[in-house]
Amino acid sequence: MKYPLAFLLLSLSIFSIAAPAQDQKTAAPAFTLASVVNGQIDNVEKQLLAAAEAMPEEKYNFSPDNLNIPGSRFKDVRSFALQLKHVAASNYAIWSALTSEQFPKDFYGGDGPAAIKTKAEIIQFLKDSFALGRRAAATLTPENMLQNAGKSKAARIDFATFAVAHAFDHYGQIVEYLRINGLAPASR
Repeated sequence: MKYPLAFLLLSLSIFSIAAPAQDQKTAAPAFTLASVVNGQIDNVEKQLLAAAEAMPEEKYNFSPDNLNIPGSRFKDVRSFALQLKHVAASNYAIWSALTSEQFPKDFYGGDGPAAIKTKAEIIQFLKDSFALGRRAAATLTPENMLQNAGKSKAARIDFATFAVAHAFDHYGQIVEYLRINGLAPASR
């Protein structure tokens, strides 16, 4: 091209004329503290549910300890099912401090109720825990986000986001369990 600078300037001027009109049509949504935290909750829930659905029910009791690898340190690690139940029970423990909902006594111990055993029950328990997370996110405002959550010394925003970080930590372990079994979570 003989006049590259002229072409570049013409392109930029056309873009700068068209861009403001496009910005008015596609204005970015207004974010709130609650909507941002809710987006994080939705993201980790989708990832965990995809993993939970990918594992066949007959492998929900899988743990790397089942592999009997010499020299490994997998003794007493949680099974796939217990990983999911732990995330759900922890979600209740963490987010109930923000919603003031009663933390159920049979959720103590970190692995949730012993009565929840089937794949369908575990997935529902996980979904219900994330519904609590959305209720917790809805309580957050710029005015209260730095206030203590309940009797703790942590801020409300810490509780809201720690549950998400904790769930992603276990998601990483859950994905390894799937991969060891020749599976991968479906993308959502």
